[in-house]
Amino acid sequence: MEKLKNDITNAQDVKLLVDSFYDKINKDDLLSPIFNQIAHVHWDAHLEKMYKFWGTMLLNEQSYKGAAYQVHANLPVESKHFKRWLELFNETVDSYFTGINADDAKKTAYTIGLTFQAKMGISFQ
Repeated sequence: MEKLKNDITNAQDVKLLVDSFYDKINKDDLLSPIFNQIAHVHWDAHLEKMYKFWGTMLLNEQSYKGAAYQVHANLPVESKHFKRWLELFNETVDSYFTGINADDAKKTAYTIGLTFQAKMGISFQ
């Protein structure tokens, strides 16, 4: 029997979302090289920052301080990378959660993707 899904309501939910999403990123043939060979992400620090970011976005924790775009500005990414990133994010949200915050997470990720692509001069496909 499938477990009923709940909304994203606390720090444990945010951690599950972030950890599960980046686990998918690290296994993805398209995105893993961007994160690991090009950006050389320091995973412990990155995950901690993402817990704060999504906690701020979804739970109003006000714990994230930073300028997310600047870190990504010079990465050699194309529309296909953003599309895959969003697919994996939405898949992760839908695997674990349902509700207003889950929907907001997906809308926020979509908006981030559009904004970053616009700033990078990448047309959205």
